[in-house]
Amino acid sequence: MSDPFDLSNAQEPPAPRAGGIAARARAAAAPSYLDKLNPEQRAGVETLDGPVLVLAGAGTGKTRVLTTRIAHIIATGRARDYEILAVTFTNKAAREMKERVAQLIGPAGEGMPWLGTFHSIGTKILRRHAELVGLKSSFTILDTDDQIRLLKQIIQAANVDDKRWPARQLAYLIDSWKNRGLTPPQVPNGEASAFANGMGAKLYADYQARLKVLNAADFGDLLLEGLRLLREYPDVLAHYQQRFKYILVDEYQDTNVVQYLWLKLLAQANRNLCCVGDDDQSVYGWRGAEVDNILRFEQEFPGARVIRLEQNYRSTGHILAAASHLIAHNESRLGKTLFTDDHEGIKPTVTGVWDSEEEARIIGEEIEQLQRKQESLDEIAILVRASFQMREFEERFITLGLPYRVIGGPRFYERAEIRDALAYLRCVAQPADDLAFERIINVPKRGLGDATLQLLHDHARALSIPLMQAASNMIESEELKPKPRQTLRDLLASFARWSSLTENTPHNELAEIVLEESGYTEMWQKDKTAEAAGRLENLKELVRSMEEFPDLAAFLEHISLVLDADASNDRAERVSIMTLHGAKGLEFDNVFLPGWEEGLFPHQRSLDENGRAGLEEERRLAYVGITRARRRAKISFATNRRIHGLWQSTIPSRFLDELPERHVDVVEQASGQHYGGYAQSRFDRAASFATPYTTPGWQRAQARNATSDMHRQAPRGGINPTTRRGPMQIEGTILAKSSATSGYQKNDRVFHMKFGPGTVVDTDGNKLTVDFDKAGRKMVLESFVQRG
Repeated sequence: MSDPFDLSNAQEPPAPRAGGIAARARAAAAPSYLDKLNPEQRAGVETLDGPVLVLAGAGTGKTRVLTTRIAHIIATGRARDYEILAVTFTNKAAREMKERVAQLIGPAGEGMPWLGTFHSIGTKILRRHAELVGLKSSFTILDTDDQIRLLKQIIQAANVDDKRWPARQLAYLIDSWKNRGLTPPQVPNGEASAFANGMGAKLYADYQARLKVLNAADFGDLLLEGLRLLREYPDVLAHYQQRFKYILVDEYQDTNVVQYLWLKLLAQANRNLCCVGDDDQSVYGWRGAEVDNILRFEQEFPGARVIRLEQNYRSTGHILAAASHLIAHNESRLGKTLFTDDHEGIKPTVTGVWDSEEEARIIGEEIEQLQRKQESLDEIAILVRASFQMREFEERFITLGLPYRVIGGPRFYERAEIRDALAYLRCVAQPADDLAFERIINVPKRGLGDATLQLLHDHARALSIPLMQAASNMIESEELKPKPRQTLRDLLASFARWSSLTENTPHNELAEIVLEESGYTEMWQKDKTAEAAGRLENLKELVRSMEEFPDLAAFLEHISLVLDADASNDRAERVSIMTLHGAKGLEFDNVFLPGWEEGLFPHQRSLDENGRAGLEEERRLAYVGITRARRRAKISFATNRRIHGLWQSTIPSRFLDELPERHVDVVEQASGQHYGGYAQSRFDRAASFATPYTTPGWQRAQARNATSDMHRQAPRGGINPTTRRGPMQIEGTILAKSSATSGYQKNDRVFHMKFGPGTVVDTDGNKLTVDFDKAGRKMVLESFVQRG
């Protein structure tokens, strides 16, 4: 039997002894790869002994330092390529690092068998010692879908209601525990009680046991089981400590707890650990990243040297000054000041606009101007805080004929939740749409699986009729089992009811009713993954966009044209649209940063869930956004946004008050309206404030609220934002549950933006039947009216 500790590679050439004649000769040759480094970068490369933290600001050349350091270690004979552990977060970054090392020192740097992502390195080690943790070396790595299916089986076997306690929620909890290095016995009691009345830890343990039976591991296990391996088997730990003479880590600010613990064990012997990162760019706390890993580096690794890379090679002076002044408001940071030898350049601009539609229009016009000046569209990016903001820009660019790409995800109308919602609406408008019906027949899960769908297809083909009609026929027959037959009957009854509402119910309100009563909204409300809240926001934006069309048919026709335009747009150069999170690591000549408003940026959910830590991560995200720009950074905010058909006044982001006056230009658009005094009074006060409630933005909002109703003007196309009914306060909810008690009673007078004044004649949860003075009797949602 082969020795699991024999990690020798037949292709690994013998290397000269460290410090020998050949090594000294190479060192004396003054390697050319050091010539282009500035003093701090060179220190990061040549400081090889002991723990080192290279604190690399945005655009300061951290990748050059990391790859040159690896090349230097090999070229000076300190270690051979297979004695260096280098970990990063993406396969792309790992490939680029290998290529750069090879370019610097030739064939000697082409191997690097231990350069890869955390998960790929973890897998390699785990497969070599799988038997020690109860697996075989051929173990399967489960993807997310497999994990959810297995957890659903575990939940059902424990007689837990999987509708009340869905598998996705448990998967989210287990992943968070594994990211923190917690095995089932280590899960705190308080956290275990958060699922299925205290059964969280037991279900976690059952899941882990089942994984062993299946000879499988999920992504969290690749490091958690690796950590257990190193902790419980000292000989294995000693072997890898001896093997890895140097350890290098890229993007250290993005590491989670289990990655930190894994690295610390491996580095204990030689202590030659070099971590490269930027605490000011730690923006992934929502998925487990722990900024304290980098902040506490000197405490965790005594004697560590911290090398600051502060010379920026990307952005102009004004952009760097604005970003540096903003991030200086964070308390939890190690501190550094970026500078550049380049000119100051163009100041970042702050523009106030009336609403999100005007924001998209103005940005579209500015991009057209840049295009006329021969600026490449590939060098233009729009960075948004939330994905729902993309729709406005996508539609505007299609109207203008501007080609664009969405980075890090599908285009708005191609997102799964949007396509699902559209499929429901297509079925309401056109019951013969088989593709739409097939998409949503079992979304959310209703027990109408592949077998039921196959029977429907067979019946439809035999009679040459649509699927929905085939379903209507089969609910009256014995071909289906009783349970799916009843479920199908209920679904068809719902579609019949929704179709009957099309004449007297506004199509955007009908969409909310369909999404609620189908259970689709509730499905995402119960989903506890990090993406769920964003999906709910996208659904809200979809419903909001329907207001711009006279009826459902016109809206669906528009969507078809938009999707067709997307498919036919094949020009090479494109504007990039992405979230701020997705922009990390990228750079563009021209960067637009829309939506800098309180509640959106900083995002209210981050503030509610994480308090000051959440605010500081949001500020880091703003810093990341500004520092993506090489030449121009253009920030904008809207003073009004439409939510559920109601205009709501917004407050400029507190981050705008943290930008330095000398390095920012404030621009007011000539659109015939006043921006609450922002442009006039923006810099009248000190640049920083004790609390957000003393900022000019908050003071202006309070002043607006104190103004007499008679002096208020309604926004274009909507009701007065300051006289509207208050916004809904349920985070992530498209509309209130129909079982909720209505705030209205029979005979109450109400006002609807489209139908005008009317009298409530009946209430059903959040649905009102209103006898409108001019439009007649209609069913509307409570959230779409205000008291008359």
